Amino acid sequence: MRLVIISWLLMASAVWAQQGIRATDRPYGQDELAGMLAGHAVEFFDGSVSRYRADGAYSYKYTESDAPWLGTWDVPEAGRVCVDFDNGSRRCDGFVDDGSRMVLVISDGTRFPVRERRALVDGY
Repeated sequence: MRLVIISWLLMASAVWAQQGIRATDRPYGQDELAGMLAGHAVEFFDGSVSRYRADGAYSYKYTESDAPWLGTWDVPEAGRVCVDFDNGSRRCDGFVDDGSRMVLVISDGTRFPVRERRALVDGY
């Protein structure tokens, strides 16, 4: 019985390792996601904001008083946005529609529901 429980836990861990994508999630198409992000700010429930300028510039602030993380963004494939930061680092994360809202799913599987997506004014 103990072996069955351990096997079940290992299988559950493997499911979580699939980048937090659930069977009911719908990844956005490449052009669809690029169109949804270009020229928009994406605000999360923790108050952090990602800004995806139409010219490819990117900024992220955890709080309004923080210095922004700057870089450039692109959508290289369906459901995936990548940011090349000015400090030389790069990250790629996924966006899905969970049936009720847009959700960012980062590489470790953590999910961040989007509170609001709004058009940028003058690029900001």
